[in-house]
Amino acid sequence: MTTAVLMIEDDERLASMVREYLGQSGFAIVHAPDGKTGLELLQRGLGQQLPELVILDLMLPDMDGLDVCRQIRATQGPIARVPILMLTAKGDPMDRVIGLEIGADDYLPKPFEPRELLARVRAILRRQQAGTLAASDSDVLRFGSLEIDRSARTVSVAGRPAELTSYQFDLLVALAERAGRVLTRDQIMEAVRGRELEAFDRSIDVHMGRIRAAIEADVKNPRRILTVRGVGYVFAKQQD
Repeated sequence: MTTAVLMIEDDERLASMVREYLGQSGFAIVHAPDGKTGLELLQRGLGQQLPELVILDLMLPDMDGLDVCRQIRATQGPIARVPILMLTAKGDPMDRVIGLEIGADDYLPKPFEPRELLARVRAILRRQQAGTLAASDSDVLRFGSLEIDRSARTVSVAGRPAELTSYQFDLLVALAERAGRVLTRDQIMEAVRGRELEAFDRSIDVHMGRIRAAIEADVKNPRRILTVRGVGYVFAKQQD
């Protein structure tokens, strides 16, 4: 069974290489040469179904890849939760920070090795599947007004939905399931079965900032996700 992936990339040669390489591992790549086409394909669905992943280039001929990412995350329904792997210019960490802040699940600098792309894609989908399987054990985690539904993969605060990416949802669940325990960044990454931390280790801090913005009443004075300086993070048991 093939896994549908939407690649929004204007470089035809790169898209062809990715289609051939990932195709050998069971992925069916649908290529969109620009942002407008990519968004239209996403809205229509690929063969009447959503892709399981979007590979999104930052440099597109008609619109900025960051704008494409924003529009995907602003869409209502399941489209907003499709994981996004962003392709960024090598040596430009600010693009990576911005991409993660607006909702990308991971990033990969160009040029890249096809094997690394495959590893990143598999890691993202593995996290997605792990979250779905974990939902069968117990469905809902409640901490005061915060409700985390692992079955539906949704989060709400006082009944209002909190928008998180798939990866951010998994990070929140990993912390909430271990409420009261201080976790290092390595332990958090291991808990979500993601890639190991690289030189660009600010990525997890960016994701935590996004999670706080979604669930905290006061981001500058968080009460749910606390930073333990020099160690990592802890999800507070007592809230509200």
